[in-house]
Amino acid sequence: MTMAAAVLAAVGSIIGLLMPERLYGDETPEMVTAVLAQDLVNLVLVVPLMLILAAGARRGSYTSGLCLIGFLAFTVYNYAIYAFSIHFGPLFLLWVAVLGLAVFALAGSMAALNSWGVDTPPGGTVARVAGWFLIIVPLLFALLWLSEIVPDLLNGRGSTSAGDWNVPTNPVHVLDLAFFLPAVCVVGVLLLRGHRLGYAAAPGSLVWLILTSLPILLTPVVAQARGEVPGWPVVVPIGALALATSVVLWRLVRSMRQRALTPPERTIARRTTLGGGAG
Repeated sequence: MTMAAAVLAAVGSIIGLLMPERLYGDETPEMVTAVLAQDLVNLVLVVPLMLILAAGARRGSYTSGLCLIGFLAFTVYNYAIYAFSIHFGPLFLLWVAVLGLAVFALAGSMAALNSWGVDTPPGGTVARVAGWFLIIVPLLFALLWLSEIVPDLLNGRGSTSAGDWNVPTNPVHVLDLAFFLPAVCVVGVLLLRGHRLGYAAAPGSLVWLILTSLPILLTPVVAQARGEVPGWPVVVPIGALALATSVVLWRLVRSMRQRALTPPERTIARRTTLGGGAG
């Protein structure tokens, strides 16, 4: 299902990039720019890596399987926006198919977490840093979205950002506040508590945070290419977030690989031997 979703997503992104006026002609310029940035990220990065990680997971690589969860969550996130917020058109059924495949592939991957070899409970500085990171970053995003939503509600006006896209409500706000940001926070809490599920879900959560940053970083580039006013100021904070998240992910995955290569029983035996020799 993952591979089918990736292939269909690639086809849709190629068509979208080749015929933007045909597919996105009813959207506002801001929406078109955002969607084209998303199509580029899908085609150049997300689809190839989804295929690579899916192949690795099938061969038994549990780090590939854990990271793949982040790509599937990102695909669900994006294609929910495509399916619900872009005007009905030629690619509607394709977007719905990608959304459905990604949802069921994500559910199956989450159900398989217990069989992916994460047997050693998290611990140490790496796990604590990742845990707090997965709590603080979603809370900051939630506060950012609420800083727009609450004033709009108090003033009795429509959503400011939704108006830019000409949609009833901002789908990013809905998906983030209802599903994805709380889920990432829960993973961070579980990681800090030493729960193996938190350890297993943390790489995918970090991958999702990185991937959601990339279209934002690319949007000013697309706007510049389309002759629109680019929002360059967003690049610095979002770029810093993506870089910091990548570092946390790299350290966590490296720690997991080391644990996989050094099972707890072997570590205890080695320490016992060294201790006996010193004695």
